[in-house]
Amino acid sequence: MEKENPIEEARRYVANAEEIIKKAEYDPETKSYTDSKYVKTAGDILWKGCLIALDAVFHIRKGKGRPSIDKYREAAKKRDGRLLRLMNNGYDVAHLSMGYDGVKGKKVCDSGFEYANDIINYCEKLLPVPVVA
Repeated sequence: MEKENPIEEARRYVANAEEIIKKAEYDPETKSYTDSKYVKTAGDILWKGCLIALDAVFHIRKGKGRPSIDKYREAAKKRDGRLLRLMNNGYDVAHLSMGYDGVKGKKVCDSGFEYANDIINYCEKLLPVPVVA
């Protein structure tokens, strides 16, 4: 059985989050979504997609327990400052603002998706290119 491509899997998570946020119903008058349940779910899924891509780069999930964001920050700090900034912003927007707080503003949600895509795309650049036989 072939090993799953983590970048494709991370992008699948983003696509799933896009489908979920559509269920939140957008109100153009308030420029926000009407149901925080869907915003929270989409934010959680976005961040999980980011973690899949980050795990492919850092291999942090070895050993006991769950890794904290601090472990990811430390690994990113050692590897790449740009990825650290993207990761911090993605964590704040997708995970905290959307996932925990359920912030319904469209601009916030749009930036959560943007950061998630940026993180995944940047992780793809950092991964070694597979050798095709």
